[in-house]
Amino acid sequence: MFVKQLKIIKMETKRTNKDILIKGLKKMGLSLVCMFLGPTLMHVAFINQEKTLYIPLLIISILICALAVYLAFIGLKTIMDSMFYKNSSN
Repeated sequence: MFVKQLKIIKMETKRTNKDILIKGLKKMGLSLVCMFLGPTLMHVAFINQEKTLYIPLLIISILICALAVYLAFIGLKTIMDSMFYKNSSN
């Protein structure tokens, strides 16, 4: 009686897409490099305010800091997509 009432449901388990995960980790690694490079260049620029390369170095360092934040968000989004993607074959 219970056997007829219970239906065996075969469920697919969701797995992490490793290729997309590796792309996300590469973006996060590049973001980490930019997180150290940007403030370091900014510190060097502020120390040498009387030099001629002060303004270009400051602009480059601000752009690298913004790139670090952008890459961190894109990297996290890519990692989340690799874990919680919908299988398109269904």
